[in-house]
Amino acid sequence: GVFVLYPLPCYTKNHMTHDLIILGGGPAGCAAAVYSARKELKTAIITTSFGGQSIDSPMIFNWIGTKEISGYDLAKDLEKHVRANAGKFLEVFDGEKIAELKKDGEIWKMKTESGKDFEARAVLVTTGGSRKKLEVPGAEEFEGRGIVYCASCDGPLYSGKDVVVIGGGNAGFESAAQVLAYAKSVTLLSRGDFKADEITVEAVLKDPKMTALKNTIPTFVKGDKFVTELGIKNTLTGEESSLPAEGIFVEIGNIPNTKFIATEMDKDEWGRINVDPKTGRASVGGLWAAGDCTNTLFHQNNIAAGEGVRALEDIYLWLKTNK
Repeated sequence: GVFVLYPLPCYTKNHMTHDLIILGGGPAGCAAAVYSARKELKTAIITTSFGGQSIDSPMIFNWIGTKEISGYDLAKDLEKHVRANAGKFLEVFDGEKIAELKKDGEIWKMKTESGKDFEARAVLVTTGGSRKKLEVPGAEEFEGRGIVYCASCDGPLYSGKDVVVIGGGNAGFESAAQVLAYAKSVTLLSRGDFKADEITVEAVLKDPKMTALKNTIPTFVKGDKFVTELGIKNTLTGEESSLPAEGIFVEIGNIPNTKFIATEMDKDEWGRINVDPKTGRASVGGLWAAGDCTNTLFHQNNIAAGEGVRALEDIYLWLKTNK
């Protein structure tokens, strides 16, 4: 059939209507924005900043097609790619934070904290999440200087070093497995019993460089220019000691950025949006989600970018067949 192009966005004072609005400027949102512009959908991308969580990574070694890149440079590359496609069909609103998103009939309405109002037939939420921070004395001081939050990004930087992974869930054991490829030794701390899958636990603990401690919490971080020591405490006996640690990988959970969504929809126990893994569709019509704010597995930059593209392809078909 013949596709009919929609007119350009409708503007009133502080009010803008689009076919699609993308919320978030990480890999998922940026990938979707580029594809949407090329498909000539009336689109706006709204983000507080570009790059997502990886902007804090000193160096990333697994962004496909790039041997190594800093988190800062990756963020700049994503922004450049989006802005290169901005124009007639794509508008960029950075430095804007969404205060509320709700559905009104068949239209999604959004308001930013600065007072701008947006409307769209479809919304793609790619607002990601934030890692739960390690909150013990010294932790804030050594963030980025031994305390890190991404094993796949930063693992190679700790080759031949004694490292600690904090977190006894799947994310903790998966991080330990990745770091074992480089580190001299890996010690994992779990607040209680291990919460990871038994198969994963068994596989990781087979490595002779691996030690795992149950019922153990961190108590302090010490070092000079970089981390050198982590204090620990056994929660059952109360015994306190310390470990040599040249790297501390923190995997104690992720907080999704979804609190601004006022319309009821299916979310998991942590507030992540439940989506159809084939399409990225949420439980409410006209809304899709991709990346770390969803309940999909393996939150990685490359996966998020792919999820953004997959959702956009489905959004395009939905918009063209639901006129």
